[in-house]
Amino acid sequence: MIKRIAQTAGFSGLLAALLLTLLQSFWVSPLILQAETYEQSAPAAVEVHEHAAGTAAHSHDGEAWEPEDGWQRVLSTTGGNLVVAVGFALMLAGLYTLRAPTRTSQGLLWGLAGYATFVLAPTLGLPPELPGTAAADLGQRQMWWIGTAASTAAGIALIAFGRNWLLKLLGVAILVVPHVIGAPQPAVHSMLAPQALETQFKIASQLTNVAFWLALGVLSAWLFRRKSAGQFPA
Repeated sequence: MIKRIAQTAGFSGLLAALLLTLLQSFWVSPLILQAETYEQSAPAAVEVHEHAAGTAAHSHDGEAWEPEDGWQRVLSTTGGNLVVAVGFALMLAGLYTLRAPTRTSQGLLWGLAGYATFVLAPTLGLPPELPGTAAADLGQRQMWWIGTAASTAAGIALIAFGRNWLLKLLGVAILVVPHVIGAPQPAVHSMLAPQALETQFKIASQLTNVAFWLALGVLSAWLFRRKSAGQFPA
């Protein structure tokens, strides 16, 4: 069982990560590079953000290392995508041991559930941001993101697998709780890039993530079923 999970996660995660990197390289990364030109044209090399009373200020050092445009950036993106994709694929393969897909097409539903949990629901409160966009405290955003993803996963599970309408109703309630609470927001909303560029970036981020999750769901379901049937090489 462990071998089946590892092989499914490794192969499907690798392929999905390569697809995501390809889409990002042609669609998302150019928008980020364009936004960085606005950020770099800011008058100060080191920006200091003051927070509400009782919290510490932090600065962004213009001398901090970051991958250069070209192969360094692509390699860094690919490595990050691979780690994330294999992690998500391990999660899906583990869930398949509890409820195995009977058809490869069911992987689309698992992929959509993953997209809703880890992308759609969190971005309703914390949309993807271009460089130079004001944001709330990082720790608060991380806590809200984790809580939203967890409640979305629990809500979807209750709606999909609940045996009576009370459980399904509870799932709907759990889904909306983090959005009723609300995501942490900066004191002042501001961005250096134009609004049109921000809109393009949000659309590109959502569509590339949809493609990634659908591909990951289908690939993982297909590989898991093949391995279960003994058709996948050991």
